[in-house]
Amino acid sequence: MEYLDFELPIKELEEQLDKCMIIGQESDVDVSETCKQIEQKLAETRKDIYKNLSAWQRVQLSRHPNRPYTLDYIRAICGDTFLELHGDRNVKDDKAMIGGLGKIGDQTYMFIGQQKGFNTKTRQYRNFGMANPEGYRKALRLMKSAEKFGIPVVCFVDTPGAYPGIEAEERGQGEAIARNILEMTRLKVPIIVTIIGEGASGGALGIGVGDVVLMLENTWYSVISPESCSSILWRSWEYKEIAADALKLTATDMKKLKLIDEIVREPAGGAHANREKTFQIVKNKITTHFERLKKLSPKELVATRMTKYDDMGVFNG
Repeated sequence: MEYLDFELPIKELEEQLDKCMIIGQESDVDVSETCKQIEQKLAETRKDIYKNLSAWQRVQLSRHPNRPYTLDYIRAICGDTFLELHGDRNVKDDKAMIGGLGKIGDQTYMFIGQQKGFNTKTRQYRNFGMANPEGYRKALRLMKSAEKFGIPVVCFVDTPGAYPGIEAEERGQGEAIARNILEMTRLKVPIIVTIIGEGASGGALGIGVGDVVLMLENTWYSVISPESCSSILWRSWEYKEIAADALKLTATDMKKLKLIDEIVREPAGGAHANREKTFQIVKNKITTHFERLKKLSPKELVATRMTKYDDMGVFNG
């Protein structure tokens, strides 16, 4: 288990608890009361730390190396029913964008999301979760297939942004993202979007238009990362914490600005602290919202979705 700087008090208490339990197992000394006191202190410390997180600390949590990624959610939610589909039928199969069919109960869904790697080799293989144009075109192909067969779409957003390389721009990165946004606004099946980690720039928007947009508690959603914002405004990454506050990128900020529909609370310590519970929470949210959305006709779905996004940014003085 890896710990962030602000999580070190938790690490110290967990180590104390482990030592206390070992002493109790290896000797005749009764340490049950001491262990109980440490457990209580640990629970209080964990609660205090995660209750008062800054915007930058939530950004750090969204990038936690132990945090579950898109395939982790899909495999936990669908089990053996997930069938991954590949390629955009034009250039190649983008490994940073994954998608396929899977079941929750008896209901089939089309799952789409950015996938990061968990070590150096897989990070390079997945291009750090930064999709090329063919990734967004693959996502669109899968969405249109889902629409054809009346299958709801579930998107998991977790990307530091679309890939900014020259070759990506040559193949039409901006057009691919814009096309996805346009097509998603008028897709005739329910779309449920969940931000599970980083939600940066057009890379997130390319699969981020939905009837319902959910955001896990320790994630962020913004036009730019705090580091990039800091480097543009102050010519240095040193002001990333100030930038994170100014960008209003947390789930609470997004809900207040009415840019998302619901904040999904994570287990104490974040999604990585209790992955199974996180998977169950997200699974329940998907099924709950689909039960409501499936009652709407395709025409009502599109009209409601259009109205929702038309209203964003409107200010009445």
